[in-house]
Order: sequence, then C-alpha cells, then structure tokens
Amino acid sequence: MQNRFIDSVSELPKPLACALVPLLGDDFCGYIDANQLANLVEQSQLSEQELLLKILPIAAALASPTLSQFFVGAIAKGASGDIYMGANLELPGEALFHTVHAEQSAISHAWLSGETQIVDIIVNFSPCGHCRQFINELVDGSTINIHLPGQQTQPLSHYLPYAFGPKDLNVTRPLLTKNEVEFVLESNDPTIIEALDQAGLSYAPYTQCHAAVVLETHDGATFCGRYAENAAFNPSMQPMQMALSNLVRHNREYSEIKRAVLVESSKGQISLVGAAMDALHTIAAVELEHIVVEPI
Repeated sequence: MQNRFIDSVSELPKPLACALVPLLGDDFCGYIDANQLANLVEQSQLSEQELLLKILPIAAALASPTLSQFFVGAIAKGASGDIYMGANLELPGEALFHTVHAEQSAISHAWLSGETQIVDIIVNFSPCGHCRQFINELVDGSTINIHLPGQQTQPLSHYLPYAFGPKDLNVTRPLLTKNEVEFVLESNDPTIIEALDQAGLSYAPYTQCHAAVVLETHDGATFCGRYAENAAFNPSMQPMQMALSNLVRHNREYSEIKRAVLVESSKGQISLVGAAMDALHTIAAVELEHIVVEPI
C-alpha cells in the first residue's frame, strides 16, 4: 500500500478498510469500477452513499495542496456506475488561478476515462462557487446530486440557483458530450499523436481553441489533459493543469517529466501557450513543445 493512503485507511471502519486495502496498490489512481464498488458495499455492510462518504479521505490523500495545506477530496460517479476520485492541486509559487479544485480533478478523471455523464458528486467540503459553475457545464449538470458529510443530498440546482450555463450561450452539446474535431498533421511521434487525439476530444465551444497537453516521463509513461471551457469563462480548466492533476493522481513526481507537448487549433480565438508554459516552468525544467494544427 502506498504511504499516501496509510493515514486515510486508519480513519475507515475496519470491514471497509480490509476490503479496500487490496485495491490501493502502487498503480491506484482513484478509479474504482462498478463491480469493485458493489463488492466494497457488500463487504463493508454500508449503503453505497455511506461508503462513498467514508472513503473521501482516500480521495483527499491524492491532493497536493502545497500552498494551503488544505486537503480536499472529491468523487465523481458516472452513469456507468464507476467512480473517479480527484483532489485539489496547487502549484508552488505560482498564481492561484493555476489551482485545480478537487471537483474539477474528479470530473476530468471521469472525462479522460471516457465517461459521458456524471450523476453524483461526493466531496468532503461544500463546493465553492467556482466548482458549482464548473459542474453546471456538464451534461444535465443542474440535476447532478451533491453529497456532503452531515448534509442532505441536494441537486446542483440547490447550490446554484438561477444558474448561467451553456444554454445561455446557445451551446447544446455540453461538457462530457461525445464530440470530436479532426486535425491535419503528419507525425510518427507517439506523444504528438496522443496530444493530437486528445485535442480533438477537448471542449472549446466558446473560443474554438481545441487543445491538449501530454506529459511524458522518463520511463515512457504519458499523462494527458484536455482543455475544458466554461460558460463563465474563468472556471475553464487548462489542459496543462488537467495533465498535472492526472500525473499527481498516479503518484508521479514532477521531476519525472522529461517532455511536454501542447497541441492547439489554429482556429482558436485565444492561445493557451503562455498559461501552459507558466505552469510547466514552475514545476519542471522542461521546455514546452507547442504545435499548432489545422482542423479539417
């Protein structure tokens, strides 16, 4: 079991801890499939909602709050029945807008894994306004159930009344909807090809700046992030931050990064290269490879 989970496991009821520990191997990144979840429910003798609230400390152990030392864990449950953990991420010495919130981390985890709808968000602290707005961008966002310790379950619409969202800007295919943009680029480089594929799956209805980042480590592993825009603009999630959150969830160190590639569309009204370089140079002595591509 990884050291980062030892203290969290000690907080769990013994039957749940015994059932969960076998899942917490070196490759555990916060993903539990529907069958594993059902098995945990059976062995712990807890309801599913009780269990998800109990394992929030495991999600919070994925956090890297270098500035605040405030550990937030979140769990996104997909329509598939699978669950995806996420946690807050702060970059040392960098502006606060580079922060990744736990709910963003969990949702991006689900999105990168192919989930097309979130039905529940479980979090150990009440979602801030930033996160409520981010959740509202999702498919049927207003109906997503928010679960908090000691609180009655309520849909997002309870926490975000009179919401402003994609429909107000005439966007009919919200975040997590399957949508792909194709680009023109000839390359035999696997990392560039991955970044190109991920850029095609990104969500940029407001600027058309379809973009993605792929981080490659010294052992050849890759960790990607896609751009996810928001109707309120500021809560948009940068692809570099999503990639870094992905890396940290997998228990990898920034020092392991040997290469970083940003691919973005030539048709975008903005460019993400400056923001991506700022975040990257804060944590790694690696130059960003920036590739601009033409959409088909």
